[in-house]
Amino acid sequence: MHELSIVMNIISIAEHEMTKSGAASIDEIELDIGQFSTVEMQAFDFAWQQAVKGTVLEKTSRKINLIPAKGRCGECNTEFMMNDWCDACPNCSRYAPELLQGRELHVKRMIVH
Repeated sequence: MHELSIVMNIISIAEHEMTKSGAASIDEIELDIGQFSTVEMQAFDFAWQQAVKGTVLEKTSRKINLIPAKGRCGECNTEFMMNDWCDACPNCSRYAPELLQGRELHVKRMIVH
């Protein structure tokens, strides 16, 4: 379950930023997680609940932005929303689009005080 290591890295980022800013606590953390990021959200939620106990994020409000997958056709440059890695371009039916968004996995913002 790589979701636990992801959560542990988020905790590490939060601790580092808290130390760097001299903050007393983190009120909210906002994450961008892409549709094609390979994060299984149920496993992520479970890992989060377990891993943040006793850390700087234990009482922190968590906001998750689920980023939909969007591709661009290499043949006709049509941009389109994707449901699967092997979606074809809706304009010319070409496969293997360039992925423009949907693999994000990062801390977007933290509110500290």
